Amino acid sequence: MDKKFLSSAAILGALSVIFGAFGAHALKARLEPDQLQIFETGVRYQMYTALAMLGLAGFSEKLSCKYLNYTFWCFLVGISFFSGSIYLLSMRTILGIENLTSILGPITPMGGLLLILGWVFIFISTFKLKSN
Repeated sequence: MDKKFLSSAAILGALSVIFGAFGAHALKARLEPDQLQIFETGVRYQMYTALAMLGLAGFSEKLSCKYLNYTFWCFLVGISFFSGSIYLLSMRTILGIENLTSILGPITPMGGLLLILGWVFIFISTFKLKSN
């Protein structure tokens, strides 16, 4: 089992629960409904990524190849960019960073592209499956 996938999955999963609770309780009264929905999208995708990394930790011995390492980094950087920028964009008025929208906006799709690329690397790694 790959420890970096497992430990990253645990951290991302725990943080998504924390951020989800933060959004549901602390931000609910402070954000507009559309901003809260955007924040929840970041939480949801972060949890999806945590679960994907958890699954990969379990299959890492079967799928062991360089593409799995690429997947790890695409997922880790991708979710940091995607969810991180979504969190900041949804809370920009609270944080007073409205002027950073032009910088944060393009980071979100770059993170999404990295997440997609991670899934592509998983697909490629299936061609390198170790046989029993």
